[in-house]
Amino acid sequence: MADYVIDGTDKVLGRVGSRVAKLLLQDNNVTILNSEKMVMTGHPQDLVSKYKQLVELKDKANPEHSPYWPRRPDMFVKRVIRGMLPYKRPKGKTAFKKLRVYVGVPATLKDAKLYELKSKNPSEIFETTISIQQLTEKLGYKL
Repeated sequence: MADYVIDGTDKVLGRVGSRVAKLLLQDNNVTILNSEKMVMTGHPQDLVSKYKQLVELKDKANPEHSPYWPRRPDMFVKRVIRGMLPYKRPKGKTAFKKLRVYVGVPATLKDAKLYELKSKNPSEIFETTISIQQLTEKLGYKL
């Protein structure tokens, strides 16, 4: 059981999320810093409209039983990673509890050794990207 601290600056959310989900299922503690600086690839208008539909989705009969998509950047990243885990099973629930996601870098983790995820800069590979901060602001979050 190890502790992994990952800096999310200029990392693609889906690629980091799948690696983090695998680490969590191997019974590791994972902390993600600078979650608001992560990016999603694709056309920004398409991504905003897709997640706006998810955020506003409500069950007509009982709105409290509707799926919940947060607008805050750290909670949004956490929710995306939850979708990559078998969350409804005991192993997935215990793995999800070992995930910590932060906006920025907290004072307690300033000197932490970062685990390096090797990946190219998204702007070199993809034409259009949108940062999580921009996406959540368009969904209604005020930073």
